[in-house]
Amino acid sequence: MQSISVFEIIKVGIGPSSSHTMGPWNAAESFLNKIRKEHRLQDVKEIFLEFFGSLAKTGIGHGTDIAGMLGLSGENFKTIDTTKIDEKVAHIKSTGLLNLGGETTVPFIYGHHLILNKQKTLEFHPNGMIFRAVFEDGTELMQDYYSIGGGFIATQNENSYEKHCVRTLYPCHHGADVLRNTEKLGLSRISDLIFLNEESWRSREETEKEALYIWQQIKECIYKGVNKEGVLPGGLNVTRRAAGLNRKLLGEKVYRNMDEWFRLVVETEESFVNINKWVSCFALAVNEENASFGRIITAPTNGASGVIPAVLMYAQAFTSFTKEDDIVRFLLVAGEIGTLFKKNATISAAMGGCQAEVGVSSAMAAAGLTEIMGGTPGQVLMAAEIAMEHHLGMTCDPIAGLVQIPCIERNSMGAIKAITAANIAIESDPAKARVSLDQVIQSMWDTAQSMSDRFKETSEGGLAIAVNVAEC
Repeated sequence: MQSISVFEIIKVGIGPSSSHTMGPWNAAESFLNKIRKEHRLQDVKEIFLEFFGSLAKTGIGHGTDIAGMLGLSGENFKTIDTTKIDEKVAHIKSTGLLNLGGETTVPFIYGHHLILNKQKTLEFHPNGMIFRAVFEDGTELMQDYYSIGGGFIATQNENSYEKHCVRTLYPCHHGADVLRNTEKLGLSRISDLIFLNEESWRSREETEKEALYIWQQIKECIYKGVNKEGVLPGGLNVTRRAAGLNRKLLGEKVYRNMDEWFRLVVETEESFVNINKWVSCFALAVNEENASFGRIITAPTNGASGVIPAVLMYAQAFTSFTKEDDIVRFLLVAGEIGTLFKKNATISAAMGGCQAEVGVSSAMAAAGLTEIMGGTPGQVLMAAEIAMEHHLGMTCDPIAGLVQIPCIERNSMGAIKAITAANIAIESDPAKARVSLDQVIQSMWDTAQSMSDRFKETSEGGLAIAVNVAEC
């Protein structure tokens, strides 16, 4: 088994879903490259895209169709002006034309060239899709893709994240490997071990730079979220709450930019109630941005993108662990815990329910926080185990297929659980723990396999069925 960089787990993304938005977007880009390699885009007469299974059943709510169209248009979700997304999609639909790869125009009729097939699921994975190009000479090119969580895609023969996998100096595929390697090297901090392994991809300086870049993106996302009022798109009429909560917590204080806002947050009353409200505000801000096609940090998925930002912002605003080094070490450890779940279970809600998203993110955040609080390697892994233990069996049941209810609030809950798990672990003796992180990861995967498909991002069970959308 080869290793995954932490920055394949924590990375820049776009809402509302890593599996259902970023994955199909990446698949469209991959198919364009396949056409370029084997033919020419200018020779394409028509192009077809069909989504199956979970992608089809919640595709509209997750913007899967939008991702497919924009991906085929050659847009990049890391650079696209997110305020122009609706305009670009409306142009494709109204004209019946798509600028394929930004190079050539082809006919594109929504419902004919793009289909959401809710009756069929491809065998390889619940998040399946098939791209088909028809050329002027009558020949065709077809490729199936599968969105396997965190924006990663696969075909039946190739996995996108495996392209970036390497064999590190001190492989850590299980929690037991982490403990063994830190002990072997005489390291008191897990992050020191991760620094060594990340050198298989980049220098230590580049690793630190990337982590601080991600922190900057996190701050900008939270700041955008706490300054936007209104209703989220999709038809549920969910009102944004982060801005109102931010306003109440700051009172009459006025700020002109992100730095001034952060200073005011730090200066607010540090009561238990206030801090809890701020943690919720941070998480709500990120996930409200995610729900409206905003640019966020996928960590490890979009549906769970608010947990790690909320806990890291909590650490920066309300603890003494505020150095840049603390930020870097937090993110490295959080990312490493995410790789353990990716390799031994799943981070896809279509495979494992919400335990695979908010549960994993909470475990990652708990580990990162424990690391910068001075926890031993055993305590760091214990914090991750505690956080996941109390998310086991959580279903993914988004109302109307939107990443809004209950997804947004679940991130606030996941953040609070992560902080609690870190505080418990830092005061505990890991040698006396009865459950290891590896055991809870295995239990999570066993639970995922036993869980009904109705509770795996299909909107066919739980709250998605219990709540009458027409009354929302």
